[in-house]
Amino acid sequence: MDKRFVPAQIEAEIYNFWEKNNFFINKSGKPYTILMPPPNANASLHAGHGMYTIDDIIVRWKIINGFNALWIPGQDHAGFETQYVYEKYLAKQDKSRLDFDRQTLYNDIFKFVKNNSDLIFTQFKRLGFAAAWERNIFTLDEKVINTVFETFKTMESKGLVYRNSYMVNFCSHCGTSLAELEVVYIERKDPLYYIKYGPFTLATVRPETKFGDTAVAVHPKDKRYQKWIGREIEVEGLLGKFKMKVIGDNYVDPKFGTGVVKVTPAHDPNDFEMGKRHCLETKQVIDLNGRLTSLAGPYAGLKVKAAREKVVNDLEAKGLIEKIDENYTHSVTICYKCGRDLEPTIIPNWFIQVKELKKPVEKAVEDEKIKFHPKKYKKQMLQWLAIMHDWPISRQVVWGIRIPVWYEVDKNNSEIWAFWIDKNKKNHQGRVSDFLKQGISLQEIESGLQKIIVPSRKSQPKYVVSIKKPLGDYLPETDTFDTWFSSGQWPLVTLKEEEYKTRFPTDVLGTLSDILKLWVSRMIMFSLYVKKEVPFKNVYLWSMVTDAKGQKMSKSKGNVVNPIELVDKYGADAFRTSLLFGTATGGKVALSEDKVRGMRNFANKVWNIGRFLELNNKTETNLKFNPDSIGVKLISDLQKELKKEQKEYKRHMEAYRFSKALGVVYEFIWHRYADYYLEQLKEAFFNGKIEVLEELKKVYFANLKMLHPFMPFLTEAIWQVFHGKDSSILTVSKK
Repeated sequence: MDKRFVPAQIEAEIYNFWEKNNFFINKSGKPYTILMPPPNANASLHAGHGMYTIDDIIVRWKIINGFNALWIPGQDHAGFETQYVYEKYLAKQDKSRLDFDRQTLYNDIFKFVKNNSDLIFTQFKRLGFAAAWERNIFTLDEKVINTVFETFKTMESKGLVYRNSYMVNFCSHCGTSLAELEVVYIERKDPLYYIKYGPFTLATVRPETKFGDTAVAVHPKDKRYQKWIGREIEVEGLLGKFKMKVIGDNYVDPKFGTGVVKVTPAHDPNDFEMGKRHCLETKQVIDLNGRLTSLAGPYAGLKVKAAREKVVNDLEAKGLIEKIDENYTHSVTICYKCGRDLEPTIIPNWFIQVKELKKPVEKAVEDEKIKFHPKKYKKQMLQWLAIMHDWPISRQVVWGIRIPVWYEVDKNNSEIWAFWIDKNKKNHQGRVSDFLKQGISLQEIESGLQKIIVPSRKSQPKYVVSIKKPLGDYLPETDTFDTWFSSGQWPLVTLKEEEYKTRFPTDVLGTLSDILKLWVSRMIMFSLYVKKEVPFKNVYLWSMVTDAKGQKMSKSKGNVVNPIELVDKYGADAFRTSLLFGTATGGKVALSEDKVRGMRNFANKVWNIGRFLELNNKTETNLKFNPDSIGVKLISDLQKELKKEQKEYKRHMEAYRFSKALGVVYEFIWHRYADYYLEQLKEAFFNGKIEVLEELKKVYFANLKMLHPFMPFLTEAIWQVFHGKDSSILTVSKK
């Protein structure tokens, strides 16, 4: 053995050896299956991806113990996130998504993703991951699309899918709605404007939405205003005088502002609910591009912030602003990708009706057909299921699986609103029927189609659920499924049909705890609906990787750690074990270069022990122990300690306490085996006691097998020194 363990000199060679010999697929033994949470196909490795190491630890542990273990990899198209990245790429070329028709943009993003899709798996291999790479599934593969389509079609036919207009969080910059769990809330100071509204003064941070106001609300028990409830007031506005009803609603906080609020049902979620309770009119005064509509009169076309500034100036000029509080702090929703303010907007959406679908999920979790590790996540899952409501699955992006619906076009009176680009690259928007009356063909509109908006009223156009276009005059739904609808069916698309008998439910799913609600709950729901069975027996929720101070990594903080740089410097084994060593199950993983360096030192210790044994491996004497010698007792004690260690290790591994399992091996190798037993038995070595060497080697090899799932490159390199370059520690169960 070389004097020093240099990971860079052996890692690539060893990994190629594993792949060449198909050691990641053990075709004999009891089946054991893990599905890889599909990383974004366009992604590159970041510190959080290091937690995939957990899955690799499990797979290697099962392979080395004779299981027919299979880790199936995949890649997610990551609809909105990937389109956002591509749009930034377009912006550098002074282009935007609006310069392309839908199909062209989709094809261009597909090429962009495929050109970058190999990077993440190449980096995973640098970490030593033992996945069955030839089984890789992309979430836009034909099999996946067909499965997602069949699920949607079945659910729609059973009344579990419906279409309705609903208040959503919409990002006008990114051009799509976001799910509740994708919304970021921040505290911010904004001016609070006190505006005169007839006999009242009310406070608002959004005076630009006043053109969409349809009522004034007070608390029904507020004695200051009770006499006004149910009456109409006359209000002086920027577009002239108008009348407005006063309503009483328990939502109103009498202590906020003056206790009077304006109600804008189209642009505030709470106002939307008040509007439904009091049958108020809905006036949309901000469009999907974040500009004021024609209802705002001379302010139409202005972006929200510019409109707010002009509206305030004009209100002040008319003496309609009483005062302005410049230090009002409130919660604001922003887009988690671009960081811009979200606009609460009412748009048509496709929904999943979850009331009946979630009941079997709750029962399966309650009955522990699925076990959660750590256990606290069982309670969190049940809490989420209790409040889960109907789930909007529409996204207004191009990149993704298109909702397979076609709307029938009434050439004389179509209510379909189309956004399209002609062959001269000119953008158009308007009613389809108006374009048809101008002599523009439906084919021309469809070929340049960017998106359509179809009202969700009783009079909405008829639609057909189909992948292929039906015969007749139809336009396709341009909304795509949100990523969680398609990736929620991951367990239904990863296995081969014949494998469902032996590998379903799968054995364990490892994933980040922050997508317990977004992804794990949906996978269980779809699996129980389609297969009448849970998708996995165990869920292991990884910890979040933070910096050394326990803070979340972010580019803005400048505390991002590049895993590949650490691997290049200290080796993959040191990086892998630094994510686990000394980390409480479910706690944050504080990653630092010092910790990685410390694990590199442990790897060196293991290597040096092997080198010591190898240097003494040439002893040929057959001298026997003196039965009364100290060496006999030491070896006996060592064997007892090994059995105790193996038992404790197995107990922790089976309970998914991987950090503790690693700690057991670390403590034994460094402090018992090296610091105590080797020191005590050196004299027997030098006296040619071959039995001492053989027993020490047996204990050492047993520890290599336990350490292998955590430090695969180091343990394989040492194993081959003693057993030959064609041998592998992964196959010891077969011998």
